Amino acid sequence: QVQLVESGGGLVQPGGSLRLSCTVSENIVNIYAMGWFRRAPGKQREVVATITSHGSTNYSDSVKGRFTISRDNAKNTMYLQMNSLKPEDTAVYYCHAPGVDPSWGQGTQVTVSS
Repeated sequence: QVQLVESGGGLVQPGGSLRLSCTVSENIVNIYAMGWFRRAPGKQREVVATITSHGSTNYSDSVKGRFTISRDNAKNTMYLQMNSLKPEDTAVYYCHAPGVDPSWGQGTQVTVSS
């Protein structure tokens, strides 16, 4: 069974940075699109950013200019660099890779608080 393992979450002060990683247990070079999603307390899961195998990216308006998504196909890993974090970024962040089973990771908690 394929595994998607997120890491890099934690507690950070407002204005701080974190880098999330999602490592997939199989070759991701043929996975066309991957993405990061998040679920804040009491809210529905929402897309944060997506990236295609060609490197095309899209971001939600709430993170544009602060977050950067990237992928390293040689390492089977996707990243999310999060800068200028705000309390409203507090959520569980999930990696999503359509086309593999399961397509969701277990999530990693990001808490932005002073």
